[in-house]
Amino acid sequence: MFLASLIAVGATLGSLYFSEIRGFLPCDWCWYQRIAMYPLAVILPMATFRRDRRIIPYALVFTIAGAGISIYHYQLQAFPGQGSSCSLNASCTYKWIEVFGFVSIPLLALGSFVLIGILLLATP
Repeated sequence: MFLASLIAVGATLGSLYFSEIRGFLPCDWCWYQRIAMYPLAVILPMATFRRDRRIIPYALVFTIAGAGISIYHYQLQAFPGQGSSCSLNASCTYKWIEVFGFVSIPLLALGSFVLIGILLLATP
């Protein structure tokens, strides 16, 4: 559970870095992903410190929801011609970062949610 905590805290700090320091404007789907990740950054370290495995089912709800939101957001970026509007302030199809031609922020979030979920399921 310790590694899952580190990933959740790292993803949270990363999202804050992108928006508050780099000035990236989060879209609505970015906010939904944050809503799923930020509680994990609080409850997982607390559960790790207390060695409380009872939190795992609740944390998995956040990881599954966050992964689903990330998949949807990533496909919006991959296929921007869907005609889906997102926000008046920020585009959900704009890629603030793109590494190797396909790695964007929603894909990074998806990777974090999936890793956290796997680590929680593998917790003895």
